[in-house]
Amino acid sequence: MPPHIMAAIPVGRSVRFLPLLSSFAVKARALLRDRKANVAMMFGLSLVPIMVATGAGIDFARGVMVHQRMSEALDAAALAVGNATSKPSSCSSSGDSSSRSSCAPLQQLAQQYFDQNYDHTKDADYGTPGAVSIAIADQSVTLTSSLSLKLTLMGMTPLNVGSPTVNASTTVVWGQTKLWVALVLDNSGSMANGDASGTKMAALQDAITNSSYGLLHILQTAAVNAGDINVGIVPFTRSVNMGAANFSGSNYIDWGEWEAPPANAGTLSGNLGPGGNCPWTTNNQGYGCNTDGSNSASSTNQIPSSGLICPSIDWGTVNTDHRYRFYNGCYDSVFTRTQTVTTDVSTPRTKKQNCSQTGSGTITCVNSGGVTTGGSNTTSNTTVTSGYTGDSTTSSSSSSSVNNDGAKNCNHNNPQTCTWTRNVVTTTVVETITKTGATPYSHTWQPNDHSTWSGCVMDRQQQNKQTTVNGGTGYRTPATQNYDESNTQPDTSGGWNDTQFPAENPLSCPAASVTTLNYNWSSLSAQVSAMSPNGSTNQAIGVEHGWQMLTTGAPYGTGSLPSQTTKVIILFSDGLNTQDRWYGDGSTEGTTEDGYIDTRENAACTAAKSDGVVIYAIFIHIGTNGSSTALQNCATDANHYYDLTASSQIRTAFSDIAQKITNLRVSR
Repeated sequence: MPPHIMAAIPVGRSVRFLPLLSSFAVKARALLRDRKANVAMMFGLSLVPIMVATGAGIDFARGVMVHQRMSEALDAAALAVGNATSKPSSCSSSGDSSSRSSCAPLQQLAQQYFDQNYDHTKDADYGTPGAVSIAIADQSVTLTSSLSLKLTLMGMTPLNVGSPTVNASTTVVWGQTKLWVALVLDNSGSMANGDASGTKMAALQDAITNSSYGLLHILQTAAVNAGDINVGIVPFTRSVNMGAANFSGSNYIDWGEWEAPPANAGTLSGNLGPGGNCPWTTNNQGYGCNTDGSNSASSTNQIPSSGLICPSIDWGTVNTDHRYRFYNGCYDSVFTRTQTVTTDVSTPRTKKQNCSQTGSGTITCVNSGGVTTGGSNTTSNTTVTSGYTGDSTTSSSSSSSVNNDGAKNCNHNNPQTCTWTRNVVTTTVVETITKTGATPYSHTWQPNDHSTWSGCVMDRQQQNKQTTVNGGTGYRTPATQNYDESNTQPDTSGGWNDTQFPAENPLSCPAASVTTLNYNWSSLSAQVSAMSPNGSTNQAIGVEHGWQMLTTGAPYGTGSLPSQTTKVIILFSDGLNTQDRWYGDGSTEGTTEDGYIDTRENAACTAAKSDGVVIYAIFIHIGTNGSSTALQNCATDANHYYDLTASSQIRTAFSDIAQKITNLRVSR
């Protein structure tokens, strides 16, 4: 059974002591009218009303105390019934058999809670409360119980005035409101820590998703009609994962810095190419080289054969604004000149023949042996020209023949016949033209395709800060406002700009992405269960996206706010701010730079509250002292701020908030 539940004491309750007081008054007046006794007897008799008055006071106090305890126990029981997953629209334990049957499971639940919160065995001499009766109607449950109070002096002979009845009742109502709720939940690495009860992340997930007492269960139960209560989820670290699948092709994303090269890469040497040394070091630039442009690539000290010069993650030792962020691209290495090598290979082949001719007739030759191949002769010529269009190799072949005749041997006939030996020399020339790139190299930044985006975005631009323009070729005009603090909607009229959400691939993008407002309770539970601790803390960006989700329009496609709907942010964090787009290193708390994040958070919270958003802020710190000023300031007021020191308290805090926002309350 759950622990004792403290509830506000309902008004309008009373204890029936009129019969007791009336009887006492009658007996006292009779005693005062009696003048027949002597002084001693009158003195003795005067002790009787004193004792009676004392007994009446004691019994009245006992009755009030019993009534108070019964009322508190009934409050706890009624709240438990109000939170039940399934409730009939109406029933009564005093109704017909069908009505009693409908109420029976909830009456049993109410009795269990009442018995645990009112332990009559501790005060058996007061009497035992009767069974709890139940009545459900009009989105409310009423519980009643009574007790026949055992009296002290007032119950003794001859003053026995009977046993007055203490009656107690309570009524709880539910489902009296419509809600938009944004759960803004810290997913930083420290959420993996905890205490003997378990990790903070596990406790958070249980407090929200548990099918018996979790926040989502309470909200689902409180909704009178499907869609009356909608919930969205914003997991945050230093960044927020908007979801690549939903936004990579949208006009809401600013790709300016995502595509930009390192600000301090310097001018790459024209001699730098495949096989060369990486031109950057962590000490000098804050990053080194990777084998390719993917975020999962391994580091390397040499430029690979592809010629791609790819910066690794920036560790922030120089570019503090880019700490723990990947650069999404590489410099290529392209030759600026072409080297052309022309090679001719000449090869002679000799064929011997016996030739004859009679008079001036046709010369007839007959092969007299095989073909012999002579030695080849190679000549080469190299030229270099400007421009490069790629490597190529082409070949061509040509041949020419020469006849070398020996001395002729002629007879004296008429007509005369001559014979001789002929060598036919055929020379084949193969010409090969090879074009290859020649240094110096040119180096151009080639950003990765947007499909490699993790889905994470960082804070939008703040006043007087600059963002690199497309491809990192320069800077935009400094921002004139703080877009997140004023909840500016993204401008999609053309091009990338500071009103849009800046894409990034950080070292620790939240595993769980943003879930927009909906009432698919199983899906919402699955999204919370998918959260995993990793990274640093930036409460400001969580608030910004939670507020954005509760705002009609882009980027989350939020519809118009229905009438009588309350907008609520529940902000949960286990630490102080440590890092955002510009400030902090993710490991320190309370520094001047961390204070800048607090200031940004306070501005966003103040603006959201002015926009009608009710903010509950929960701060859990285990094993440390102090509280979070940033979260205290963010909460609507002191009653909306929770300071927790144990994982087990997370469930209680979320349950309390659920009761408040669903209007599940003791009405009388």
